[in-house]
Amino acid sequence: MDFLYLLEKIRVPVLNEFMLLVTQFGEETAFLVVALILFWCVDKYKGYYILSVGFVGTLANQFMKLLFRVPRPWVLDKNFTILEQAREAASGYSFPSGHTQSAVGTFGSIAYTTKNRAVRIGSILIAVLVPFSRMYIGVHTPLDVLVAAAMAIALILVLRPVVLGCNGNHIKYLFAVMLVLAISFLCYVTFYPFPADVDAHNLESGVKNAYTLLGALLGLLVVYSVDEKWLNFKTQAIWWAQMLKVLFGLIAVLVVKSGLKTPLNVLFGELPGRLVRYFLIVLVAGIVWPLTFRWFAKFGTKGR
Repeated sequence: MDFLYLLEKIRVPVLNEFMLLVTQFGEETAFLVVALILFWCVDKYKGYYILSVGFVGTLANQFMKLLFRVPRPWVLDKNFTILEQAREAASGYSFPSGHTQSAVGTFGSIAYTTKNRAVRIGSILIAVLVPFSRMYIGVHTPLDVLVAAAMAIALILVLRPVVLGCNGNHIKYLFAVMLVLAISFLCYVTFYPFPADVDAHNLESGVKNAYTLLGALLGLLVVYSVDEKWLNFKTQAIWWAQMLKVLFGLIAVLVVKSGLKTPLNVLFGELPGRLVRYFLIVLVAGIVWPLTFRWFAKFGTKGR
């Protein structure tokens, strides 16, 4: 807590706002946008790589939160204060840091694979600043962010040869393993006899994430199989066509994510409906939208 108290003393309004902005790069939205941009516009195998690092990292992170059940810093020390703007989004257990896991995994993967020096430097800065921002705003301890960062770096190193090596031939086996892990995690949050004082919000979040990840991984298995055997989409297009591709693609994904929520919940129930919705989101992002890429490519560079 000594380091957190030191950061508490140097807080000023301008730096507060900057750190609150930086910490957003560890959100799920930032992860999905970056992964889809790579998947649609740069290299779909790098997209698979970042998605794999993110999914496995999320599973490990959620499992450890519920296993260790470490309270937030201000709960451990009643005299410590956090930035109030961050309190609402910082419910649940503290260890390890989910934002750190996501940011280091996402932007660390980019830094590890890109040949563009500016992109590498920018990615490293984000991967460093997000963990620092989590401590600065007071929602995580150094142990929370260091363990999360170490987990993310380990996944970056381990999964790169699996996804990007051997021309991607091992991806389907990786997805199958990830699917088994997702099913195991769902069984864990459903059947494990958690103590009566378990944080209800964190447990609920774990259950939702279990259904989300299971649906998304089922979708990824279908997307990979369809693309390898039939679709084989290309990512190249002129820069303005790429921007349109990303803009309208994200709108399509958002329509499915938000528009189908209520109908699917009514039809299947909240949690199974969530699984089906994320399965459909991945199908739209990985199969339906890429069907338009040949049209976008007509306006740009030569395909691979």
